[in-house]
Amino acid sequence: MNMLPIRRAILSVTDKSGLEDFARFLQEQGVELVSTGGTRKKLVQAGLKVRSVSDVTGFPEILGGRVKTLHPHVHAGILADKDDPAHMRTLKDLRLAPFDLICVNLYNFAEAVRQTLEDKQAVEQIDIGGPTMLRASAKNFHSVAVIPDPAHYAECMQEMKANGGSLSLEFRKRMAVATFALTSEYDRMITEYLSRP
Repeated sequence: MNMLPIRRAILSVTDKSGLEDFARFLQEQGVELVSTGGTRKKLVQAGLKVRSVSDVTGFPEILGGRVKTLHPHVHAGILADKDDPAHMRTLKDLRLAPFDLICVNLYNFAEAVRQTLEDKQAVEQIDIGGPTMLRASAKNFHSVAVIPDPAHYAECMQEMKANGGSLSLEFRKRMAVATFALTSEYDRMITEYLSRP
């Protein structure tokens, strides 16, 4: 799929800079917004219509927020190959809806390290759901766009404006590369922290 129409997006970010403008742009383009906890709260306060991930999954956030997006209603929607009729039939049969754009950035583990927190506190800042969504989206860049950092919002909006609300395969592949670089660096930072004596 070369041009991907953006109709449904997940927004789940720690760094909320530029988020409101980006989300408002998406909504004005007719994109359905789905979000988690603090991200959703900020967007609703800004007057945007946003579904909660819990509404999509039919399951509440549990374990103090450790489990919220790790669910087939999220990941089947991210990992489905839109060019594969069998994948799309499976979504339809199971009443699952595909996602087109995943905008996620990660818990700030570097800040936890700088604060010299105890291990038990520091590991709470290791993001699990975020990297899982990022990696799934980057893997499936033929069918999904991933936006891993606010630095990419402007280019994403420009690309959608130029393409009638769609994102090109070339842009999606570049975002996938940026995403895998980011998750690799995140894992390296955690590895170095946990390897300390």
